[in-house]
Amino acid sequence: MTYVTHADLGGRLGLGPVVPERDEPLFHAPWEARALALTLAMGATGSWNIDQSRAAREQQPGYLGMSYYEVWTGGLERLMADRGLVTAADLAAGRAVDPARPVTRVLTADNVPAVLARGGPTERPSAVPARFAVGERVRTATMPEPKGHTRLPRYVQGKTGTVTHLHGVHVFADSNATGTGEAPEWLYTVRFDGQELFGAEADPASSVSVDAWDSYLSPA
Repeated sequence: MTYVTHADLGGRLGLGPVVPERDEPLFHAPWEARALALTLAMGATGSWNIDQSRAAREQQPGYLGMSYYEVWTGGLERLMADRGLVTAADLAAGRAVDPARPVTRVLTADNVPAVLARGGPTERPSAVPARFAVGERVRTATMPEPKGHTRLPRYVQGKTGTVTHLHGVHVFADSNATGTGEAPEWLYTVRFDGQELFGAEADPASSVSVDAWDSYLSPA
């Protein structure tokens, strides 16, 4: 079954200009703060990992018409429903109807500051040397039919760029999102010229930098 992401929008035409909101508040309504709190609290239970949560959000069919925290809430509902932590009756009623299922961990209010300060580090020990060095030219893979969540945007696939940074070995998002393991890989920053990505009409002085895992890349 083809994996469909509705969030891979970079470089697409017809979506209109990006209009920043002047003096944008942290939250536009009280429910958004609750949505963030619920997402963090449920993530802390260990029922899924961050890449699985990203996969759930990007598969929301109404993604383009949803606000930021609507996407988060929709993703959370999907994750909980897939794991039996919420039922169709609960979602229809907007409250708990069926008995709650136990979770592995519970994030209590007194532990929130420490948990947020600790974050979720993704760097892992290096077992092999990096394949590429700063200054090397590399070409990205192409994924005409993605098999699942990936951090390689479509608009940089099959493009040639230059490695500018090495970030060490990190959890590989594509594998982590499927629940099949962390499969750590070297992570690089690759800079692409604007015209390489968007054609001759792009500003020749423009560039885009993307963080890319080792398996996304091959020598140019």
